[in-house]
Amino acid sequence: MGAIGQLFGWIATPLYYAISGVLLFWHKLVTLVLSPTNGWSWVLAIIGLTVTIRALLIPLFVKQIKSSRNMQLIQPKVKELQKKYGHDRERLAQETMKLYKETGTNPFASCLPLIIQMPIFLVLFRLVNNAAHNQAKGLLSISDVAHFSNARIFGARLADTFNGTHDTSVKVLAAVLVVAMCATTFLTQRQLMAKNMPADAMSGQYAQQQKMLLYVLPFVFAISGIAFPIAAMLYWTTSNLWTMCQQFYVIRNSPAPGTPAEKAKRERDQAKAARKAARHGSTVAPIESVDQSVDMTPEADQRPAARTQPKKQTRSQRKGNKR
Repeated sequence: MGAIGQLFGWIATPLYYAISGVLLFWHKLVTLVLSPTNGWSWVLAIIGLTVTIRALLIPLFVKQIKSSRNMQLIQPKVKELQKKYGHDRERLAQETMKLYKETGTNPFASCLPLIIQMPIFLVLFRLVNNAAHNQAKGLLSISDVAHFSNARIFGARLADTFNGTHDTSVKVLAAVLVVAMCATTFLTQRQLMAKNMPADAMSGQYAQQQKMLLYVLPFVFAISGIAFPIAAMLYWTTSNLWTMCQQFYVIRNSPAPGTPAEKAKRERDQAKAARKAARHGSTVAPIESVDQSVDMTPEADQRPAARTQPKKQTRSQRKGNKR
């Protein structure tokens, strides 16, 4: 346990300075309009911190989406390998890893944003907890800590927790944030499964893992959320909202093949093309009707019409025509 704590200390030390620096930057920016002691100035600073961190994680998010899509698309091949090598677990593992390597798929990439954010969340948790005890960390000064520890919204301090007070207003606000944190965590995962997963990927080991995360993570946050400071829950809820908006954009504009999102995109593209054609006075045939006309037309009807031959005439009839 001591080695783990020491390792976390090595990781956390630069994070204390980085997170407190970004938090102070946004707070200084917000205080151009609001008072430094105003609780909402610190709330907006936390939101600014969240936006900054999530913006830096965009390349990782793109990698996550790509890996998740590959995992969905190769599920039929994974099932074939399971049928073929189900009796030999070692060979199955080797062939599965070979498939991952050939398709450039990392089965752990979908967890990377969560894994990277957890140390950030824990450092913010420690910063808030230390501020509640008037202890400065990172770039926060004693004055900053005093302002932060006493900052209030709706009558609750940002450092308060659900199980750390008997104040009803604090408990109500903390409970609302716990529910918001759990709900956004659930909806974020549900959004990905409902819209951007093909039917073949809804069964099998990968789908079971996704379903497990769908219900386990909100449950974990519901249990542990009662010990989180209000400031930390604001960070996590804002981060979930960012993820939902980011996923909505990616799923809407670049859906995975064979998913409901891809079908919806085709329909939108068809409707857009029809509106554009209507403005120019032309028409656009639906994609489905064009495909069906090609497939359903009999082969005989597709051949060119036979050339009509003129009737034979006698010599006397030809002489009459010349006259």
